[in-house]
Amino acid sequence: MVGEPGRGFFPGLAPIDAYGNGGFRFAEMSHRGSILCLPSGIQAWAARLPGDIDVASLARLLDETAPIDILLVGTGADLVPLTERLRWRLRDRRIQADSMATGAAVRTYNVLLAEKRRVAGAFLAVD
Repeated sequence: MVGEPGRGFFPGLAPIDAYGNGGFRFAEMSHRGSILCLPSGIQAWAARLPGDIDVASLARLLDETAPIDILLVGTGADLVPLTERLRWRLRDRRIQADSMATGAAVRTYNVLLAEKRRVAGAFLAVD
């Protein structure tokens, strides 16, 4: 189990094997709740609703030292656009952000990860 938001951590990159039932499976582990997939590892993420996705909730991503070209944001069961403020903050870091339903975001993340792209993910858990 990755653990509580802000505390759990899986070092390194790993594809997401499954999602749903309020959590995710990856690297022979499971986690209940949302996750951030960063070059430094997979971490629990306190965001639960699309409205929770903002500059503050993505501070760990913005502080990441490894380069990130693409951020895939899974906004739950439905697509919810990112705020303009967040988009500008990511652009300042030269990170292209795409929001989509969590399932589509996870599948796209796995493809880009397999292609060795510099990708990160912020995925809200879905039931």
